[in-house]
Amino acid sequence: MIPQENIRIVQKAYQDFTSGNIPAILESLDEGVDWFIPGPKQVIPFAGQRRGRHEVAQFFSELAASLSAIEFEPQEYIADTEKVVALGRQKWQVKSTGRTYADDWAHVFWIASGKIVRFKEYHDTEAEAAAHRL
Repeated sequence: MIPQENIRIVQKAYQDFTSGNIPAILESLDEGVDWFIPGPKQVIPFAGQRRGRHEVAQFFSELAASLSAIEFEPQEYIADTEKVVALGRQKWQVKSTGRTYADDWAHVFWIASGKIVRFKEYHDTEAEAAAHRL
């Protein structure tokens, strides 16, 4: 696919995320999607490796149960024929502790045949883990 089409797929997924349309995000994923969120799983309940739409759906459920979004803003997209890198900023409140954390992030999406086949996130996991700790 051409880079602009890949960017549109990712932008739509972000729009669906901010509007809470998780079923639409899941539909944008390949059946065997490989999804990775960094961080210590024993502290951050939704961190870790996920495979397939069902496991990614569990990720979104765990994320919603754990955090409230204060700010989530994709700011820039860089793409080629199979990848989109999105750069952005986020601020979240951890529901169990009331603490907040904010950082910049990079998301890498791999696209094939119009579907997201792989996702990997990069951000300040220590700040996030600290906000989760009591």
